[in-house]
This record gives sequence, structure tokens and C-alpha cells, in this order.
Amino acid sequence: MGLGAAAALPMTAAQALPAAPVNETQQRRYPANWPDPEPYGLADTRLDLWPRDDNSFVLPLELRPRDRELGRVWMRDTYVNCFVVDGRPVYVASGTTRVPGLDAAGPWNDGLFVWVSRSLKGPWKLADTTGIRSDAEKGKVWSPEFLGENRPGRTVVAPWQEYWHDERFGKRGNVWAPEVHHFKGKWYIVACMGDHSRKVGSFMLVSEGGVEGPYRLVEGNLDKPFGDSFTGGPAFIEPGAYHHIDGGLYSEGDDAWLVLHNDLYAKFRHDMEDIVTTTDLPTFRQAPYSPEPYLEGAYVFHYRKKYYLVHAAWDRSSVDAYGSTRNAYDPPGTGRVQYQYDAIVAVSDRFEGPYSERWTLGVGAGHNNIFMDHRGLLWATFFRNPVAGYWKDPAHAADAAVPGVVGLEWTGPASNRLYVKRREPGRTASG
Repeated sequence: MGLGAAAALPMTAAQALPAAPVNETQQRRYPANWPDPEPYGLADTRLDLWPRDDNSFVLPLELRPRDRELGRVWMRDTYVNCFVVDGRPVYVASGTTRVPGLDAAGPWNDGLFVWVSRSLKGPWKLADTTGIRSDAEKGKVWSPEFLGENRPGRTVVAPWQEYWHDERFGKRGNVWAPEVHHFKGKWYIVACMGDHSRKVGSFMLVSEGGVEGPYRLVEGNLDKPFGDSFTGGPAFIEPGAYHHIDGGLYSEGDDAWLVLHNDLYAKFRHDMEDIVTTTDLPTFRQAPYSPEPYLEGAYVFHYRKKYYLVHAAWDRSSVDAYGSTRNAYDPPGTGRVQYQYDAIVAVSDRFEGPYSERWTLGVGAGHNNIFMDHRGLLWATFFRNPVAGYWKDPAHAADAAVPGVVGLEWTGPASNRLYVKRREPGRTASG
């Protein structure tokens, strides 16, 4: 598609929808801002906040040989974005996928795939990597399998990213949650080595060509993931191996930041080969729940001069003292059952915060990203988490792990909220 040499810009609100004063008459055009469930930390489960047939669809991604039996791409952590290349829209899609014969993306998978399109609805084609690796599966832009491409001064796969084996799991090493970005004329992928890797945490690749690659590892990740190690993750992770996961990239002008779960960030060096601060990373100023649960998939999106910090949180259902169902973003506990993997969001005037109290952006839409299409419309991704809850139920499991997108709506400058596009949200003069 000729994406390599052309300059690209992300579709941002500043480009497509310049801010303007809004009077009361104009504010009535905006959807209503829903009151939040009380107390703070309860989940909003209304069906209008679900991705549905009338507000969402599954991307028709080109199938790989492994996808043909299922008839679609099995994907977690779906990521989609839109860039402008030579005045034309270019869409990219990626996510966490699995190998044939496994029902999950672990204990190992075989790397990262990228799809490209000129339209959100397709046709979506695998990035043409055949000119780089004629013997590898088309669209695979990075994998631990590419270890043999390492050269002096050019590392594609670091030692901590290589496959390894043990008696309990056999072959181990997985990669997940990729984001594809174009920044200052180069393509970048930020991703995470998963729980079965020698070291678990976030890293970044930079392309020496187009969106298809070839990619190499940046200097800051030659020995380890970004940030310090700490105690975390499943019990089978080796001591000292766990770093901050789910890394993403946020850019504004000539500056870029690494965003890590669930409240950390760091500015990238000007050359993008490492972050400026490698220890004691700064934190977003947030309004946490009490108690604060484990959050994943932190992502920052800028729209109409506001910053939106998105997280994934499990809505756990339980029965309260009155016998009623309680849905809340609670930590695990006796009687609490995972129900939906939601997208929660907060808004701020500044990148670092302080951020507002969170609200439910979309039910079951957790671990996503928000992007603007070439027409200026807002979308979020979703994948329907098959690990637990509603989408693990055999009645729904066949429709889980999809590369889905859902339309969003903005409630206007008086309240600055984003929601999954609702059926009949009403109109309001006050937001």
C-alpha cells in the first residue's frame, strides 16, 4: 500500500474537529450525560452501554491459514488506529493472537500480526511482509522466531524474549497487547511479553521500512522491559521477572510518552530509543476506587482539548445484604464473580491529571483503545474477554475474542464524557 516512505499523521480531534465556543442551544444537540451509580465504584451495566449490532461490528480481517476453521480471526486486546498518508486514510489493526492447537495465547504464541486497510470496513489485508521474509506467514511483523535476524548493532529479539522450556508448561514465551503507531516519520509497535516469558513486561519496536517492517528492538529494551521489576502476576512467574505490562504510546506534537499499567507513564527520549526516566516513574493523578482493584490496559486519548485515561476493570457481581445483585469494580473476594471486562474512563485538562472520577465507557469493552476515523467519528475497540464471566459462558463463548469496534458519542463541552453509542440517550442543555 506504499506506506513506508510517506509521512503519516494520526487522526486527532485537533485536526478534524477544531474546538469552538458552544452556547446553550448547541449544547442541546449533545447526548445526555448519565448520572453515575452510587456509591463510587459501582459498575453501570445498562444494555445501552454494550457493543451491539446497531453500534458495532467485527472487522473483516483477512484470514490466515489458522483462521479458516473458525471463519474469523481469534483476537484479544484488539487495537485499531487511523493515520493520514499522502492525504488518504490508512487504518492499522493488531492484537493478541494464538497458535493452532492452543485455545489461548499461552503458554506460547508466535508473535505479532498487522492488518492494513483504506477503510474501517475494509477490505482488511495482512501487511505484506513477503518481501522481508518469504518463508514466514504473511502479516507476521515480529516474533521470537526471528532470533536469527539479530546482527551486531541490530537486535530483533533480545535474550529475555526468546522461547524457553520447563517441565510444567513445556514451550513458553508469549507476546500480547500490541499498539501500532506512526510518529515523526517512523512506525513503532509497543507490546508486552506475557506471563510465560523469561521477563514479563513492555517493550518497543521500530521499523526500518514501512508498517510491514522490518522491525528491531529499541536500545532501552535490550536487557529488560521498561521500568523496574516488582512482585506481581501469577505465582509461576519467576522472582524478579515481572515488570509493568500493557505498555502504550501517546504522542503530542514532537513529544511522546510511554503509558504503563495502571498509573505509570514516562517520556520518551527525543531519539525514541528509550524512556527518559527508567526508575521511579511518575504516576497519573487519579481518583481511585476504595479499595482500588487491579486494572489493566491503560490508554490515553486526546479529544477537544481534554485527556481521557482509559482502563480495563473486571465488573464483579455479588449479592448485597438485601439480596440484590451488586455490580462493582471490586477486588476479588468471597462471593464476587467476574461478570464483564469493562472499559472505564476519566477525563482531565492535563495529561498527567488530576483526572475526574471514572465512569463506565462500555460494558465488556475492556482493554481497548479509542481512535478517530477519517471522517472525524470516534470509535473504541473491544474483544469480549473469553477468560471469565459472560463471554466464557458456553452460550456466548463462540462470539468471544473478536476484533471488534464500537461507535462512541461525546456528551459535549459541559461534561466532556465519552460513552459507547447508546440507543436513545436523550438530549440535554446542561450535559
